[in-house]
Amino acid sequence: MDFWSALQAIILGVVEGLTEFLPISSTGHQIIVADLINFGGERAMAFNIIIQLGAILAVVWEFRRKIFDVVLGLPTQVPARRFTANLLIAFFPAVVLGVLFADLIHEYLFNPITVAAALVVGGVIMLWAERRQHRVEVDHVDDMRWSHALKIGFVQCLAMIPGTSRSGSTIIGGLLFGLSRKAATEFSFFLAMPTMVGAAVYSGYKYRDLFQPGDLPVFALGFVVSFIFAMIAVRGLLKFIANHSYAVFAWYRIAFGLLILATWEFGWVDWSTAHG
Repeated sequence: MDFWSALQAIILGVVEGLTEFLPISSTGHQIIVADLINFGGERAMAFNIIIQLGAILAVVWEFRRKIFDVVLGLPTQVPARRFTANLLIAFFPAVVLGVLFADLIHEYLFNPITVAAALVVGGVIMLWAERRQHRVEVDHVDDMRWSHALKIGFVQCLAMIPGTSRSGSTIIGGLLFGLSRKAATEFSFFLAMPTMVGAAVYSGYKYRDLFQPGDLPVFALGFVVSFIFAMIAVRGLLKFIANHSYAVFAWYRIAFGLLILATWEFGWVDWSTAHG
C-alpha cells in the first residue's frame, strides 16, 4: 500500500463516515470527492461497499442495547415485534425498486452534476419541511404504526438518486408524517441497518470478482476510518437535534450544490470525466 493509496482510503473513509448518517448525501459526496482525487473504476466500487459496512457497524454498535432488547423481546413483547415489523415494512420498497432500477440509476445518474442538482433541491425541501407547522403524532420509535413505516419506506427510495440522501429522505419524511425529530432520526438510523447491509450484500455478491487480495490493506484502512468517523457523526447528530433544527444541513446542501454547479458552468473544474 503506497502513500497515495493510503491517503485516498483515509479521505474517502472520513467522507463516508461523516456523511452517511447526516442528511447531506454520502453517495453524492463520495462521487464528488472520488472524482477530485481520481479514485474511480471497478476498484472504487468494491471499496465503497467496504467503507459503507464500516459506517453501518458504527450505528449497530451505538444502538447495540436497543437491538439486543428487541431481539430478546421478539418472542414475548408486542413493542419489539411491532418495531421489527415496521423496519421490515419500511425496508421492503427499497428492496423492490433497488433490484429493478439500481443499475440504470448508477449508469445514468452517478455524476457530480446530478448530485449537485439533487443537493440543492433536497436542501430547499428540507427548509420548507422545517418551516412548516410540525404536528407530532409519534414521540418514540416504538409508537410508530405500520402506515408511518410504509410511507417512510417509499420516501427512502428517493435516495436512490445520488445527492438526495437516504438519511435526509427518511428523517424529513418522518417529520412530515408526524414523527418527532428524535423518533424520525432514530428510525432513520435503524432503517439504515437492513437497507445498507442488504445493499452491500447484493453489491458484494454481484461485484465479487472486483475484490482482490492486494487491495485488502487499503480496504481495511478505509473500513476502520469510516467506522470511527461514523461513530462521531451519529453521536454528534443525536446531541445536535436535541436543541436544533436541520436547517443548517439544508443551507449546507444548497451552498455545496451551487458551488459544484458554478464550477461546472464556468469551467473551473472539468466534471466531464466523473468517475461513476
